[in-house]
Amino acid sequence: MWCTMEYIDDVFLSVLRSKIFKNRDALSPDYIPEVLPHRESQIRRLGGILAHALKGSKPGNVFIYGLTGTGKTAVTKFVLRRLTLKARELNVAVKYAYINCRQSDTPYRVLADIAEALGIRVPFTGLSIAEVYRRILRGLNEYKGVFIIVLDELDSLIKRKGDDILYKLLRVNEEGIEVKVSLICITNDVKLLEILDPRVRSSLGEEEIIFPPYNALELRDILLFRAKEAFNDGVLEEDVIPLCAALAAKEHGDARRALDLLRVAGEIAERENSDKVTCEHVKKAYSEIEKNTTLEVVKSLPLQAKIVLHAILLLEEKNVKPITTGHIYSVYTNLCKVIGVSCLTQRRISDIISQLDTLGLISAEIVSRGRYGRTRVVKINVDRKILVEALKDWRSITH
Repeated sequence: MWCTMEYIDDVFLSVLRSKIFKNRDALSPDYIPEVLPHRESQIRRLGGILAHALKGSKPGNVFIYGLTGTGKTAVTKFVLRRLTLKARELNVAVKYAYINCRQSDTPYRVLADIAEALGIRVPFTGLSIAEVYRRILRGLNEYKGVFIIVLDELDSLIKRKGDDILYKLLRVNEEGIEVKVSLICITNDVKLLEILDPRVRSSLGEEEIIFPPYNALELRDILLFRAKEAFNDGVLEEDVIPLCAALAAKEHGDARRALDLLRVAGEIAERENSDKVTCEHVKKAYSEIEKNTTLEVVKSLPLQAKIVLHAILLLEEKNVKPITTGHIYSVYTNLCKVIGVSCLTQRRISDIISQLDTLGLISAEIVSRGRYGRTRVVKINVDRKILVEALKDWRSITH
């Protein structure tokens, strides 16, 4: 027992005495710095749209598109925080509610978060959606200002629960209340508008802002700025930041991945009681993050997606080449029979393959087969051993 306590105390002390970090939080994806390099045009555009709130007018609705880690959330929060500060200076009533639809993943939770932003207490469960909506309308009527609702990762909610909640929020301004409500919808899916109900699309009247991926040089600038806040002087070896930027640039210019790499590299150096963060620490961090991310993503997949992924793994084990949608569906239906799960249609399985492709777990390339039409050729994109480990809890049932 004493050895265990002593060991834990040593771990605590190594962090407390660390010469690596000055402000580790500066590398968190939730941290909003004072400067957002290479997003000036997006900041100006969003700021110009929302500035009408400072006159007490309703800003236009905004749709923000871009891949993960392209600065969509950071820019939105950056602009909104400055907007509300300016509104206070001018004595104008402006509030906003930020909702991450991957975390608040039901219409009820979305409405409950909006109510909370208005100072209305709503139980975690127990009320009807209609009742929560009525309470929000009463709260908005009492507020009588400009209220901006941010729906981040909206695609995850729409694809699971439909767009009724979006239609309801778009209708708030027609409820005869003295408030101006605007929506900011943030999504990774550039085709999200295409799957919305025509009534929702027509009500949006949205402005669109596109966030392109960062290149390696832009990521390097972002990391250099954050590193000044995060690390003590002189602890980063010269090639650490360029290596983090280059690795993240290979993965669609993901600034979150670049920041995670730098942070985890620092944590590894800290655990090893090193005075410097080296490229070796970055390489170890890359392996650690790759494994952890894949495990987390696979474990969080719905059951049907896990079955599809398992089918692809089985086809690889049998050395089937190329692996097509037809092969996958055949193995998938057999797996469903073994574990007693209802089969989805081949079209729905095709949608799941697209989702797995979007997550980066597989690549699904459409190829022409001449007069036999087109099909998808599927390959696993990540370390197969990690997938096996992530699925091992229920894979054994089918073997």
